[in-house]
Amino acid sequence: MTVEAAFVVPLFLFAVLAFLYLFEVMAVQTNIRAGMQYAGRKYAEQAYLNPFVSTEELEEDIREEVSTERLERSMVKGGASGIDCSSSYVDLMNQILYLNTSYTVEIPVPVFGIFNVEKEESIRIKGWCGYESSIPVQAEQKIVYVTENGVVYHQDYHCSYLDLSIHMVPYSRLEELRNASGGKYYPCERCGQNVAGMGVYVTDYGSKYHTSMSCSGLKRKIYAVPVSETAGKGACSKCGK
Repeated sequence: MTVEAAFVVPLFLFAVLAFLYLFEVMAVQTNIRAGMQYAGRKYAEQAYLNPFVSTEELEEDIREEVSTERLERSMVKGGASGIDCSSSYVDLMNQILYLNTSYTVEIPVPVFGIFNVEKEESIRIKGWCGYESSIPVQAEQKIVYVTENGVVYHQDYHCSYLDLSIHMVPYSRLEELRNASGGKYYPCERCGQNVAGMGVYVTDYGSKYHTSMSCSGLKRKIYAVPVSETAGKGACSKCGK
């Protein structure tokens, strides 16, 4: 009986320990996903003002939600610094954040050493910048898209005149740069007079440069309306034919 107990008891304790590690891994995974959802919601709230986000901000938001102390005493290799969001990116066309988080879980197993398990979590979240209606309409009530101050209507919601392609360029290169129509860039009436940094923001089809991403000149309030309500507006030269 003593010999049998010498074999069985360690196996039993090993099985109990394995279950405890399993629960901890599940808890870490749940906490990190909760942190990712927090980081995603935070991006969605600010996407209207700033569609860009850095991986450092995402990692810091996850650590803030989970808490640095919890991560430091968890099985995540490297603790709070073991969270890696470097493969995350933003689809600027549709303003969707693809948040990818990777980390390594260290599982110490007596006798056999330490096992490293690579984990990766992924979510995507749409910035809160409006939506395109999917409600079907009759042909005679065709829906088109107009902007607040625009003089034309668009049949394609993703027309390049509506989807702004924003680029940061050096201020010193403005004289040689041209937009997609071959025109020069001029200072924005709202923000272009105060060039404080080395870079400014331009769009492919715009004629103004901006010093602030939050400038209203870089925003488009798009309305879906029946074409019968666009009296006085012409069709867009790119998508309205």
